[in-house]
Amino acid sequence: MLCSLKDLYRIGPGPSSSHTIGPYRICQSFLKEINDNKNYHFIVTLFGSLALTGKGHLTDKIIKDVLKDCEVIFDLKNIPEFPNTMKIQAFLDEKLVKEEVYFSLGGGQIAKKDGEAEKDQLVYPFSSFKEVRDYIEKNEMSYMDFVKKYEGESIENYLKSILSHMEKEIENGLVSEGYIAGKLHIKRIAPLLYKEAQNCLDADKRDLYISTYAYAVSESNAAGSLVVTSPTCGSAGVLPSVLYYLKKQLNYKEDKLIDALIVAGLIGTIIKRNATISGAVGGCQAEIGSATSMAAGALCAADGLSFDHIEYASEMALEHQLGLTCDPVGGYVAIPCIERNSISAIKAFNSYVFAKHLVPYRHNAISLDEVIAVMKETGKDLSADYKETAKGGLAKIHKF
Repeated sequence: MLCSLKDLYRIGPGPSSSHTIGPYRICQSFLKEINDNKNYHFIVTLFGSLALTGKGHLTDKIIKDVLKDCEVIFDLKNIPEFPNTMKIQAFLDEKLVKEEVYFSLGGGQIAKKDGEAEKDQLVYPFSSFKEVRDYIEKNEMSYMDFVKKYEGESIENYLKSILSHMEKEIENGLVSEGYIAGKLHIKRIAPLLYKEAQNCLDADKRDLYISTYAYAVSESNAAGSLVVTSPTCGSAGVLPSVLYYLKKQLNYKEDKLIDALIVAGLIGTIIKRNATISGAVGGCQAEIGSATSMAAGALCAADGLSFDHIEYASEMALEHQLGLTCDPVGGYVAIPCIERNSISAIKAFNSYVFAKHLVPYRHNAISLDEVIAVMKETGKDLSADYKETAKGGLAKIHKF
């Protein structure tokens, strides 16, 4: 079974779906269980990746925004069974009255230790891209008819609201100035890049516009603004940027963009089911690799191309992100994350163009389902130093 697109595309505070949206929802869940108005004092202990990169990811800030009277402890010594673990303790008159341990699973999804994971709405009776493709082709269905069959009529307006929010993210980012990422003190450059894109040589315009739109989202995400998980906050700049380019520079209509959003979402749910979209579990290949694959498939769908094109483009986009490490400098979702969103958006567009002109002459040797399986295995083999812990790679070598 595949989850609802509503469980993939969530709107929440950046910069990380696992480090901000997840903890935000965990705190809300804990308060709901207490369900009274007494003056509690809370102690929250973060473990694993949450502890190692929580400061840069604004985890403590989002927790305090919800729990108010709260102390946040970063436990860097104890190794948890799951990389994104947090413990919440509630005290009343200095007596412990409630304690729970939670896991932030990625994409904003959460679970309680020794309990069932928060259940996605499992609505699609399929388990692979091949099964989805075969069903749609056999029944000659439109993408919208397919998702409405399993999600109901409300999915159309939901997707329209997601598309609208993606566009607002970009438009807000294009006019936002200042500095982000705490001690890294990174200057926001999306407004400057936008001026360059408007005035540069025609040969450079496509890549510069797409890059600019990805920067706009990713800089806003790093600042903690509301973004759409696509499939995560850390990779939220890729899909919106290519869709916005289709709308603004190529005059694509909303129905085509919604088709693109559907296909991207289906690819994302398949990756989520059969591998992972969490950087703390699979490295950045799971986040930016998934986003690039989703965006490449989306572009083919918007262009009205066949499933052969969609699969080739999305497979190609993910295949060449395999092994990508998650090593954020200083624990901030900034270096290399912002630039990586930009580069990956261009890679998604190139994968679409390549597939568009290659499919008439050959089919992809590796299926999308196969490369997703490889991504899962690669993630298992990656050292924990390269899974959102800021202990290896760029985070280890670059000093600031």
